[in-house]
Amino acid sequence: MQLKQVIIAYKAKDSHSRSWAEKCARQLEKRQCHILMGPSGAQDNPYPVFLASAMSQIDLAVVLGGDGTALAAARHLAPEGVPILAVNVGGHLGFLTEPFEEFKDTEKIWDRLSEDRYAIQRRMMVQAAVFEGHRTNMEPMSDRFLALNEMCVKPASADRMITSVLEMEIDGEVIDQYQGDGLIVATPTGSTCYTLSANGPILHDGMEALTVTPICPLSLSSRPIVLPSGSVVSIWPLGDYELNTKLWTDGVLGTSIWPGQRVDVRMADCYAKFIILRENYSYYQILREKLQWAGARISYSNNHRNGK
Repeated sequence: MQLKQVIIAYKAKDSHSRSWAEKCARQLEKRQCHILMGPSGAQDNPYPVFLASAMSQIDLAVVLGGDGTALAAARHLAPEGVPILAVNVGGHLGFLTEPFEEFKDTEKIWDRLSEDRYAIQRRMMVQAAVFEGHRTNMEPMSDRFLALNEMCVKPASADRMITSVLEMEIDGEVIDQYQGDGLIVATPTGSTCYTLSANGPILHDGMEALTVTPICPLSLSSRPIVLPSGSVVSIWPLGDYELNTKLWTDGVLGTSIWPGQRVDVRMADCYAKFIILRENYSYYQILREKLQWAGARISYSNNHRNGK
């Protein structure tokens, strides 16, 4: 990897993340690297400025924060094919990030990247757009929205807790009408986030598939479903025009959807590319650690594993 132009994004309002970003910038500038640096957060989106001001190809994005900071980077940088080195600096759960311990000796990290001693993990993303009228109308009336974790369609109201009625089609065929708090269409990466809390299935993040999970449905027969990656999920909000339904992308507000409109969710035409530094990287170890899987209350020794 050439390190000629590098983005450094740090978690907004986090002094620890910012100080490490400044340290990285100084080190890379001594290596004749051009740096684009800024905060990333709910009120800070540096990526449009980064991409517009880049003088040449962006070789790398160093993202210092938690999973939310990494998700924001993926949504904006995946279409550009920029590899992301996400490090848990000031974050919490850290599903998507490299452990901070792997990053402390930053000079060695730049050497490893320059010598191509790392792995890249491609993660499937989803895209969505809003359309007017019947499914034969394929001209979107909104921008394209990208997400690494999930698209969520749910109602919103400032003064009452409302229940949505959503009709779902898969590849043009009506599957069901859901009455409840909404629907989540997730990637395998997102299966361990909001989908998991809604009792959806866990999918290995190396897969390409979609999951649809109802949120608190008012029916015991409304169950999560796993779909092939080529499926198109169409969601129609039903009801009166006072019911304000929102599309959320990785927990960030995308747009409003009204009765008579639909949102189509499908696999995106781009992948998020995350750099892996750990030599012993294991998806299952991450599940055990981050979800704190304790297993059975009674533990048995497994002599068969050791060939005894």
